[in-house]
Amino acid sequence: MKPTLILTLALGLPTLATAHDFTAKDLEIQHPMAFETPVTAKSGAGYFIVNNTGKTDDTLLEVRADFPKVMLHKSEEKDGVATMMHVDKIDIPAGETIELAPGGFHVMFMGLDGDPLEEGEKIKATLVFEHAGEVEIEFNVEPRSKAAE
Repeated sequence: MKPTLILTLALGLPTLATAHDFTAKDLEIQHPMAFETPVTAKSGAGYFIVNNTGKTDDTLLEVRADFPKVMLHKSEEKDGVATMMHVDKIDIPAGETIELAPGGFHVMFMGLDGDPLEEGEKIKATLVFEHAGEVEIEFNVEPRSKAAE
């Protein structure tokens, strides 16, 4: 009986490892996460990877979550000055992977006002795509490492 249990657990591990990935038609949404924030933070950022395995372009139109305001943003550096701007959408071309990551595209969760994002917290959200439709996901709140600063 023990070998059967071990085999069952071993076969289940790949499922557990990918349990934080989500699928919407031809889109694979991988590892949605946000960094913990200090108590004084007014906003936090969310990140994930979208892989479009299909033959049709798609577009991320909106992210909905339980915050006063949620927006898509893009960070850029121009002439040594970092700027962040609102974007209306993020294109997800067919056959390509788009990464929402620090220094690029990201989701802004605004209006924290004394309720910081804390390590271990889960942020339920809905991604709205032009073709794939709505997909429910969860952002894991993770510690901010020195490499992420």
